[in-house]
Amino acid sequence: MKIETRYFEDYLVGSSRVTLGRTITEADIMLHAGQTGDFYPHHVDAEWMKTHLFGARVAHGTLVLSIAIGMTAGDVNPIAFSYGYDRIRFIRPVFIGDTITSTATIVEKRDYPKRPAYGQLVETVETVNQQGESVLSCQHLYLVERRQTAGGSS
Repeated sequence: MKIETRYFEDYLVGSSRVTLGRTITEADIMLHAGQTGDFYPHHVDAEWMKTHLFGARVAHGTLVLSIAIGMTAGDVNPIAFSYGYDRIRFIRPVFIGDTITSTATIVEKRDYPKRPAYGQLVETVETVNQQGESVLSCQHLYLVERRQTAGGSS
């Protein structure tokens, strides 16, 4: 990981990056259950899930979201920060042993009136399993410092 300063003006709509794959393990699911208190049988009871529509335990949607977004985190930009997520959809179940990959694409740049020194980026994150099937989609919002305000000048 490296530190790379990129101003709002440096980002291009349509630019994208693709992550490496990450295989979801039983340990991932159990750790997430312990951290969140979500011990629903859908995630932790293999026998119960044999009688369910999916037939096997599924990863928590919030676990898949966390891993998918974490995989997109690469270089640190000291003048940008995550502002949140919109339109999160858990499209298909993710099972133990599935390998997911994410593609993050900048789809919009816009002003942010609450903080004029920053612009807002909207990045669509699409996550697929090893068969190329969509499992997650969301929009990740960033605030990024504008170049003309760097160093306190306006």
